[in-house]
Amino acid sequence: MTDVVAALAARVGELTEALDAELIAFRRDVHAHPELSRKETRTTHAVAERLRAAGLEPRLLPIGSGLVCDIGPDRGPDGEGRVGLRADLDALPLQETSGVEFASTEPGVAHACGHDVHTTVVLGAGLVLARLAEEGRLRRGVRLFFQPAEEVFPGGAEDIINRTSELDGVDRMTALHCDPKFDVGHVGTRIGPITSASDSVSVTIASPGGHTSRPHLTGDVVFALGQVITQTPAVLGRRLDPRSGVNLTWGAVQAGSTPNAIPSTGIVKGTLRCLDVRAWEKAGDLVREAVEQIVAPYDVKVSVTVTHGVPPVENQAAATCDLEDAVREAVGPDAVQLTEQSMGGEDFAWFLRKVPGTMARLGVRTPGGRTYDLHQGDLVVDERAIGVGVRALAQFAAS
Repeated sequence: MTDVVAALAARVGELTEALDAELIAFRRDVHAHPELSRKETRTTHAVAERLRAAGLEPRLLPIGSGLVCDIGPDRGPDGEGRVGLRADLDALPLQETSGVEFASTEPGVAHACGHDVHTTVVLGAGLVLARLAEEGRLRRGVRLFFQPAEEVFPGGAEDIINRTSELDGVDRMTALHCDPKFDVGHVGTRIGPITSASDSVSVTIASPGGHTSRPHLTGDVVFALGQVITQTPAVLGRRLDPRSGVNLTWGAVQAGSTPNAIPSTGIVKGTLRCLDVRAWEKAGDLVREAVEQIVAPYDVKVSVTVTHGVPPVENQAAATCDLEDAVREAVGPDAVQLTEQSMGGEDFAWFLRKVPGTMARLGVRTPGGRTYDLHQGDLVVDERAIGVGVRALAQFAAS
């Protein structure tokens, strides 16, 4: 590490430490007041207010919620564009059961994916970078993205890309995502795909219905649903390269209300995930084809809806290596760990289809403590991760 880099890392550390108590309080306030996708108005205004207090000029997005904020020059000394730092704002429709004193005050809504941490980390990084800019230490400009609606399809990333020009002038982007499998103080990185593609699948089957004693006189909706549930994943496993990691898992089934009546409609819903983008581009059409052929003998009508969600997040090698360097400089020489590719989906992928960049995993597990899971109401994170994330993003953007 050069003297200049070491001095920058030391200053980033000082500024982050000075913000530590405030950022933890900010995160707890956001955690206690979670908001669902596209309704994140309170969170948006809380972030905007703190950025304005730092002398910055955030811009509310024209999509209902969310904001962006520029720090430093439009172009670096060598003509480089801005670095984008992205956070997501929305919570999940889950009941919190963590028992923490700052638990959700909204029934049935909880920050069970760590977006409250993501929001706080990017806010903190922005405050650090604003001070560095005042001190003449910020070589290139930064744009903070506080994105709504990550948890739904289509999500807020597509809204920003398709309905605003906020990616103009951004040359690279990065984001951190909480990971309860990593101890606090560690950041997991990976070159290439780090998440999977994720689509939603819905199959509706209909017939006139009838009595269970006479299944031959009508289309048996429930039996046909059973065939779809069991056979469709098997078809995908034989029609697509197994190395592509295609997985179709059903999560909801509804049909009928009484044991001696064949219902007239039934529906099954699930998620289709693919580790490989090429398989993802073909899998939806194959699901439709397979379902139609599976139910063809059963005299029922079928409707198949495959909603494209997100492609895999593809991490660029150069950006990933730069982020790893930043983590080692600002957090510690042993802070970087290799992470596996996740089957989860993440709409940051849409940004990386437009701008090169990288996403990494932020360790939030207390060493020796319980390993929680995301999207569960009992999720608890070690809040020391906030300072780790701030240091990593600020160092990355300022290097």
